[in-house]
Amino acid sequence: MQYSKLEHAVNIFITPVRNHREHLFVSAGLDWLVQNSLKGSTSMKTPGMAVFKQQNVEDFYEVGEVLGSGQFAIVKRCKEKSTGAEYAAKFIKKRQSQASRRGVRREEIEREVDILQQIQHPNIVLLRDVFENRTDVVLILELVSGGELFDFLAQKESLSEEEATQFIKQILDGVQYLHSKGITHFDLKPENIMLLERNVLLPRIKLIDFGLAHKIKAGAEFKNIFGTPEFVAPEIVNYEPLGLEADMWSIGVITYILLSGASPFLGDTKQETLGNISAMNYDFDEELFSNTSELAKSFIRQLLEKDRRKRMTIQDALNHPWIKPLNPRQAMVKRLSVVNLENFRRQYARRRWKLSFRIVALCNHLTRIMKKGHKLPEQDGRDCESDQDEDILKRRPKSRKRSSTS
Repeated sequence: MQYSKLEHAVNIFITPVRNHREHLFVSAGLDWLVQNSLKGSTSMKTPGMAVFKQQNVEDFYEVGEVLGSGQFAIVKRCKEKSTGAEYAAKFIKKRQSQASRRGVRREEIEREVDILQQIQHPNIVLLRDVFENRTDVVLILELVSGGELFDFLAQKESLSEEEATQFIKQILDGVQYLHSKGITHFDLKPENIMLLERNVLLPRIKLIDFGLAHKIKAGAEFKNIFGTPEFVAPEIVNYEPLGLEADMWSIGVITYILLSGASPFLGDTKQETLGNISAMNYDFDEELFSNTSELAKSFIRQLLEKDRRKRMTIQDALNHPWIKPLNPRQAMVKRLSVVNLENFRRQYARRRWKLSFRIVALCNHLTRIMKKGHKLPEQDGRDCESDQDEDILKRRPKSRKRSSTS
């Protein structure tokens, strides 16, 4: 899917970058930051924060064609001169002053890269290197060529729950790794679940886009309103303390969509969507879930639990009998239960259309404002982290120490 200039105008900061012709995906994760840097290299490291090499990226990489762009980022194909290996260079425009709202604040980039430099897992995309110059931070990223998981599933002729859980298990494995490090992704959704490559028996999942990820310190209370409304947990909607549980809710929504194509809380407006989440307004429509096992529904219900204290943890999810059958009967149920892919394709296309329609409506609204001679407000580069206008970030994150007498 190619992104238009109109989408850029409405402040859609695209961390994912897609090029439809080549079906490439580029994002940040971590393999490792080169510990033994090339001779003569220098780097800048804020204590406890990310490492940025203060060198010209073109001294080490041949930078080629543009693969995609966002409001404050452009991604180009690049080739490492010393090895010939291909990567993608993501140039993130830095904010030049406190007064400006153009570009991304350096501390925001530091937070994302610092998290990525702690991560090395087969189900998370890899970050190779980080450079910085006067105007940009440049991330050298892995190219992931398999496209979105859900696009891949929509092209399959059949899909059993057993096959579906093989993909869900990979998602859980990646999230378990993050949670073991105290990292919450905060933006898990189908668009951020990619495949390393397609033409293999079981494609490998890659979780991408860590623009909203946070590592919440023990004893700290963290609140924020951000993410993609369709997938945010009730505690985000209600501006309550946040933690690892928010990711588990998102996995519940993702699983619901995977088994039906329909989105459990998606309304006609953002406000309606958030209201549906707060009111727990969802069900298992018989037409969409007639072939779905009770085990699968149980898995979803225990993730879509409004009280985050009662919601399944990542370990609970990995041990759930839908993922890890306790006996041959449960394993047989998974093999015999199938996803209605005709419904999946129809419902998923409807969801995509609805989201695209909202982008067009917003663009039209902004065009009318401009025609009236009003200046569009400049927005924060991290207020919209997604490839849709569905992202919200109305308040700055607040983090404070919990009282020891609570």
